[in-house]
Amino acid sequence: MNLPVYDMQGNKVGSYEIDPAELSAGVSKQLLHDAVVMYQANQRQGTMRTKSRGEVAGSTKKLYRQKGTGNARAGARRSGTRRGGGHIFAKRPRDFGWRMPRKALQAATRMALAARLADDEVMLVESLAVAVPKTAVVAGLLGKLGVAEGTVLVSPEKPDGNLWKSARNIAGVSVAPVADLNALSILQPKRIVMSRAALDAFRAGVAAKKATAGAAGGGRAAARGQKSPAVTKSAKKGPARAAAAT
Repeated sequence: MNLPVYDMQGNKVGSYEIDPAELSAGVSKQLLHDAVVMYQANQRQGTMRTKSRGEVAGSTKKLYRQKGTGNARAGARRSGTRRGGGHIFAKRPRDFGWRMPRKALQAATRMALAARLADDEVMLVESLAVAVPKTAVVAGLLGKLGVAEGTVLVSPEKPDGNLWKSARNIAGVSVAPVADLNALSILQPKRIVMSRAALDAFRAGVAAKKATAGAAGGGRAAARGQKSPAVTKSAKKGPARAAAAT
């Protein structure tokens, strides 16, 4: 597929050829779902806390006698069944975080960007360099690209302080260098604006991982195919029996 390449003024200056299958041969919705749920779970603070019936203020005296009043029997006012009482299953601070295998998260990142490319939701810019921090520069670029109304991820090749300062005051815009991308950051915004160098760096990383995996697989295959030296029956008998056999 051919992606149009724009400059900072929103003018088309070229095209970029890429096949989404180069990043990932397929897209696993279950893997993407698991990765997004993991990232969101790790963002939870887990600082909630409520009081049990033993922690709320109030007397432990029985409200009224057990029988003879015509009302349902009742214990102390701190009971969890009464208004103002403690929580029956009181919440306590906890850690919601959990981890997935590193290779699974890397595969999810590649699948996420491949899916966004296939859906034509990635826009390329020749360069995202900003000379001085100025919000109007980034806002003008997003407006000319037609993505100013929704959430946008701006991804340069390397961390750029001027670009981040220029985009931090724009609602719905986030900035992340290509090395910091993950499945959640790629799938969350409606559109992605990347520099040509950023996409080149992402493709280079994918190619390097494939080459490393291929070399490792070839080494394992060679190790499996290598036969151990033959052992004679006399050697199997042990040193003493082998000497006696000769």
